[in-house]
Amino acid sequence: MLAAGLLRALQSEGYTVDHVDRGELVLGAVRQGGFDLLMLDLGLPGMDGLEVLGALRQINRQLPVIIISARDQLDDRLRGLDGGADDYLIKPFAASELVARIRARLRRRTEQASPVLHFADLGIDPERFTVTKAGQTVPLSRREMGVLFQLVRSPGRVFTREQLEQGLYGWSEGIESNALEVHVHHLRKKLGNTVIRTVRGVGYSFVGGDES
Repeated sequence: MLAAGLLRALQSEGYTVDHVDRGELVLGAVRQGGFDLLMLDLGLPGMDGLEVLGALRQINRQLPVIIISARDQLDDRLRGLDGGADDYLIKPFAASELVARIRARLRRRTEQASPVLHFADLGIDPERFTVTKAGQTVPLSRREMGVLFQLVRSPGRVFTREQLEQGLYGWSEGIESNALEVHVHHLRKKLGNTVIRTVRGVGYSFVGGDES
């Protein structure tokens, strides 16, 4: 019930969320890549959450982790934080507090990763989720932002359709067959036809002009 409520709350805030309900499934999901943050319940069936955290940090030290747990003793919190978690939130909690902590973690990660990116006359701010063209703000939908931000992480790299869709839609969300093509079409219309290159039979890459 908690997971279902959190899924609804986070999706309403514009996040793409995937959910697994056993500890041993977490590591397989993370290995697939494409995640910006992990919310980890310690009381998972199967593999305990602290075991999951320890194993996770062996394969990925950069992924932000927020523990959500009913274990409220100081020793529990210290074990979680010392084990590699970035934050620890005790149940019960308000969804708004969790969303605020997620924003803070993602903002911190973005600030460490990159400032505003400039490509020719485009300015792309991953922290504020804003895009400008020739100094003017370009209104983009959440999905359009998602496609663009995935592509600009690695300019010139070809992302497959599956990779881009994974970042836009949760596992339980239905995807229309031409949804990605529609988002790319809108991005080209708003940012210029040469910003995104189609690699036939493979996917898309970001061109965008020279980075400065």
